[in-house]
Amino acid sequence: MNNLYQRSIEIILQNQSPNGAFIASPNFLTYHFCWFRDASFVAYAMDLVGETGSSQRFHQWAAAQVNARAELVRDSIRKVRAGEKLRENEILHTRYRLDGQPDEAGDWPNFQLDGFGTWLWALNEHRKKDPTHALSQDLLDAAGLAADYLSELWMLPCYDCWEEFPDEVHPHTLAAIFGGLKAHADFSGSDHGFVLNAIKNKLLQNGAEFGHFVKFPGSPAVDASLLGLSVPYGVVAPDDPLILSTVAQIENTIVREGGLHRYAADTYYGGGAWILLSAWLGWYYKQLAQCDPAKADVPHKKFLALAAWIEKNTGQGAQDGWLPEQVDEHLNAPAYLPEWVERWGQSANPLLWSHAKYIIMTASA
Repeated sequence: MNNLYQRSIEIILQNQSPNGAFIASPNFLTYHFCWFRDASFVAYAMDLVGETGSSQRFHQWAAAQVNARAELVRDSIRKVRAGEKLRENEILHTRYRLDGQPDEAGDWPNFQLDGFGTWLWALNEHRKKDPTHALSQDLLDAAGLAADYLSELWMLPCYDCWEEFPDEVHPHTLAAIFGGLKAHADFSGSDHGFVLNAIKNKLLQNGAEFGHFVKFPGSPAVDASLLGLSVPYGVVAPDDPLILSTVAQIENTIVREGGLHRYAADTYYGGGAWILLSAWLGWYYKQLAQCDPAKADVPHKKFLALAAWIEKNTGQGAQDGWLPEQVDEHLNAPAYLPEWVERWGQSANPLLWSHAKYIIMTASA
């Protein structure tokens, strides 16, 4: 394996708390927290490289956060069933301090459902590494609570995976819930068929108007997170016509100079290309190539080009081997970059999620 691959493993392990939590970025104060979403991908990357103890510690940490809020979860489910609106203190937060406490002092967009679906998916992938080893009762209890929460709240508008647009029901969020509930059914025997069918039908309707999946209903614009509808959440196969058309739109509109941007109108830190998204697209190409080995040449070449772009944008010198969140070249909106730097400082570097996605892209079957 190459040096960046090994360095990525080292950086992740160095930045895991003894209790199992993964800090999102050690050098970016705003990211001195653990998110269920990106930490679940980090744990999956650790499973892929054989660091299953690291992954196990994270899953135990995540389960502890959910189990500690069991009554909150049950109350939120009761309120939604009664048609009542949830308040901020009645939801599972999306990010936590490394000690497991929520960020009470901050004003963060906390109502995000995709991270809990991603956690259930990653927990099942962890279980598959040794299917003879049963999940502990605390893991099963927490997974059951998360699955019940998602089954009841899936249709509610919430913030997307970029922590924006709280008044929308987002395709990536629905896909993550789909993947999580499907995973939970796999290891628990629970029947989530009704919700899974409802989510899939809604997503297929989402793609019907323009012949590809879209960021928002009524607009043909795409978002890089739509890759998740195929890889890893499995709403559609990598060679399904809808996702093939979606990826073509992504390539034509938000891949520029080798890197993948979040979406065309993104202005966060100027809206640069993201390392983790470029790796995610590479992961997709790798899965697509396996669908039909006779047609694998084109996606394989695209995979290699993305890997080269990521490796070219690795930090040098004192920051040797660091993968940042995004690259501040070929920005969507360059005028916004100084505004964000003034607000929060230089953008996150290294970002554990970037390192995780590079590992996944490289190591995934």
